[in-house]
Amino acid sequence: MEFSFDVISAEEYTRQRSSYEPLTDALRRLIDVGIHTAVDETTVQEALGHLTAATELLEREQRESTSTLRHADTGRPLAWANPAVGLRNAIAPPMVIEHEADGSCWSEFTLGPAYEGPPGWVHGGICALLLDHILGEVASEGLSLPKFTGTISVKYLRGTHLGPVRAEAFVERSEGIKTYARGYLRDADGVTVEAEGVFIMPAWARDAG
Repeated sequence: MEFSFDVISAEEYTRQRSSYEPLTDALRRLIDVGIHTAVDETTVQEALGHLTAATELLEREQRESTSTLRHADTGRPLAWANPAVGLRNAIAPPMVIEHEADGSCWSEFTLGPAYEGPPGWVHGGICALLLDHILGEVASEGLSLPKFTGTISVKYLRGTHLGPVRAEAFVERSEGIKTYARGYLRDADGVTVEAEGVFIMPAWARDAG
């Protein structure tokens, strides 16, 4: 099924980003401190009251549209709900993806308590999510082409430490509607996870072409 896009001007994008980015950052901090807080029950109840009030404030007006925004100047989609890069999704690290002239891309970011599996280590499913996204990003030429994950294979070489990490990806080759991409996740000690995937152009995009 083809996606719908609402175009957003550069000025409106800047306005919304300056408004909602600090809110998302505050929610990320709340998640982290909520995991490790050791306050007493009275303080928990006090915090809960504040959170309930904040939730009610934000519920006053909700968007009904699920269409993806597209930046008017760059043409790139703004998937603000995306769990890997979403500006308005507090569970996203988020990954800010940099693109190189050779077509490869990378991102450096920090994974804190919200992404923990075994104590001190990143959950393996989070590693797979991040690699799936960055491979899809490079396969779709920076999300400028409709390409969706057909298959992805993830190989865990060792655990990934919580803290600063780097994800990177590149295209190995393209064959018709299929693009083959490979990528890695690294922590301070080197590569921890490898991934390779096949990304496919959907039928509606082929028909449109």
